[in-house]
Amino acid sequence: MRKRVETMILALAALALLAAVPAAAFAKQAVPAAADPVLEKRLMTLAAGLRCLVCQNQSLADSQAELASDLRNEIREQMRRGASDQDVIDYLVARYGDFVLYRPPLKATTLLLWSGPAILFLLGVMLLVRTVLRRRSRAAEEPISEAARARAKALLGPEGETEQA
Repeated sequence: MRKRVETMILALAALALLAAVPAAAFAKQAVPAAADPVLEKRLMTLAAGLRCLVCQNQSLADSQAELASDLRNEIREQMRRGASDQDVIDYLVARYGDFVLYRPPLKATTLLLWSGPAILFLLGVMLLVRTVLRRRSRAAEEPISEAARARAKALLGPEGETEQA
């Protein structure tokens, strides 16, 4: 009996540990307390519009990559020295190119990036229209044979019959 109670306690402990595992997935690293909360807020606002160069699908503010942390520290230092947001952005673009921006400027080198989705959408619409028109013309060219008509009638049964005038 005692062995059975110990087994049940172990099973309940294991179950409790398994239940705690999903909660760990939502845990985040603590943000260091800032000496200047206004500067930190400005930093995070600016970093939200910049792309992490390692992750590429996260902003610089959200990324936990080491390079992102280094870039946030660099931005923080520039802001402490009195650099404006635009000065920081210009520095990062000069160093890493327009890729660091989530919204790169419209210029000759980024024209395909900006127009690409519209071009792909138009190509898709043209392909869809062409396919539909081809299917309609094929259906008009190929009349239904009497054998196919009789087979359809047999498959539909008595409910599928319609009165023809």
